[in-house]
Amino acid sequence: MNINYEKKDKLLIVEITEEIDHHVVEKIRRKVDDGITRYMPRKTIFDFSRVTFMDSAGIGMIIGRYKMMKLIGGSLEIVNISSTVKRILEMSGINKIIPLEAKREVG
Repeated sequence: MNINYEKKDKLLIVEITEEIDHHVVEKIRRKVDDGITRYMPRKTIFDFSRVTFMDSAGIGMIIGRYKMMKLIGGSLEIVNISSTVKRILEMSGINKIIPLEAKREVG
């Protein structure tokens, strides 16, 4: 599993480089939580440019990080989403609480 962080001022960019399913979601959750706790960002951006698949465990992971960011007064965004993953996120209703962008340059 490879997750890359990029911290700029109060912005944390998290690039996830694999499928998000029940096999890896706990490792992703721990690593992202560590980054949020360590850097205390005002905004966290998930870069999904290399995510081609996500199941319901990924949705739970995203909701948990959204709640964590709200607790510290921050926000969460998801960018560079494939059409397949975007459809899953929209069916779950996440797009009603978390901004989604199909394409965006980050960094």
